Amino acid sequence: MNHSPAESYYAATANALPPFPAVTGEVRCDVCVIGGGYTGLSTAIHLRKRGYDVRVLEAHSVGWGASGRNGGHVGTGQRADQHTLERLVGMDHARQLWDLGLDAVNLVCELIDEFAIDCDLATGNLHVAHRQGDAAELQQEVEHLQQHYNYQQIRYVNKPELDEMSSAQGMHGGTLDLGARHLHPLNYCLGLARAAADLGASIHEHSRVLHYDEGERVRVHTESAVVDCGHLVLACNGYLGKLEKRVAGQIMPINNYMLATEPLGEDLAQRLIRDDTSMSDSRFVINYWKLSADRRLLFGGGESYTSRFPDDIRSFVRKYMLRIYPELADTRIDYGWGGTLAITLNRMPALGNASPRVFYGHGFSGHGVPIATLAGQLLAEAIAGTAERFDVMATVPSPKFPGGTLLRWPGLVAGMLYFALRDRLG
Repeated sequence: MNHSPAESYYAATANALPPFPAVTGEVRCDVCVIGGGYTGLSTAIHLRKRGYDVRVLEAHSVGWGASGRNGGHVGTGQRADQHTLERLVGMDHARQLWDLGLDAVNLVCELIDEFAIDCDLATGNLHVAHRQGDAAELQQEVEHLQQHYNYQQIRYVNKPELDEMSSAQGMHGGTLDLGARHLHPLNYCLGLARAAADLGASIHEHSRVLHYDEGERVRVHTESAVVDCGHLVLACNGYLGKLEKRVAGQIMPINNYMLATEPLGEDLAQRLIRDDTSMSDSRFVINYWKLSADRRLLFGGGESYTSRFPDDIRSFVRKYMLRIYPELADTRIDYGWGGTLAITLNRMPALGNASPRVFYGHGFSGHGVPIATLAGQLLAEAIAGTAERFDVMATVPSPKFPGGTLLRWPGLVAGMLYFALRDRLG
């Protein structure tokens, strides 16, 4: 999939970062990481802090995949809600997962502070109900988090107050989570790359991995090099392809799309999102949006399930935006782009070992800024022999899609169409 991010607002406003050379010849390291996004770069940072010799291989350029194209939301918790997790793994394990979700947001903030990453970090998420029944569920969720998880940074927002906070149409209440953050996702990723390189990690762009062999060590083959390593980390997410068939069936690559409007006047921008939070709605095929640092609306909406992107992404996403903000009908759309992410059946990330020397972390299901960053830290801990926190994530069931990689697509499309229809019918 050669979908260039050139039409992305993020690429147009990216901080300068010198290119990294492709890997060549035969080289040796302690750990080879495949993937130059949040997971891979966080793994490299945390392994370097422990003294490991690390090489990161990226098929394109750092942040080329979903890490440089997403909505920039840094949400608390996990992608699956706590009621779902309690049923899936029990209360004690669900509490541990909630705590790891908070750790993930804190880790993002700590890395930004430690390495002075310029990425427009801001506070808060306003999650809104597009159906009356969803509003009641959100109110119950707030009460549950406050009572059973002692999480007091979230509160319920009724419709009259919501109408003062945003001109978003068709909403029935929501939750305001001041523990959440939002940021410029590509500049955050580029900052992680600079940090990893400054710590001594070797980063190689345009170094697509073709295959690898396992023996006493792992030998990773690109077109121009062989990397001999003690451990391998697969941090490919939606771009894993056929590289590791033992775990590929856990994830389904899907495409998601975004646009950026022209810069908006201050009064209009404040009317759309009064307090400069990120926003998202309760649809199964979620819409998500926020303001950029230069007051553009960055809006994500719509999905597709093949390798093809729509011919006109701006128009594809604009119809979703106008359902929520019809007042933007005459607003110019300056950018439109898409990206490929990976979802899992239960929307929980899959972390684990394909073998004693091959680790992986993928399937962040749209919650990747915090959780993929945390995954890198947990992978580094596990490789260093401290697997307690890694095991909290790795022991969550990660069922494979029915039919494996060959037949998973028709079933997913049928399921997604059902939920999309349910969203439309309200």
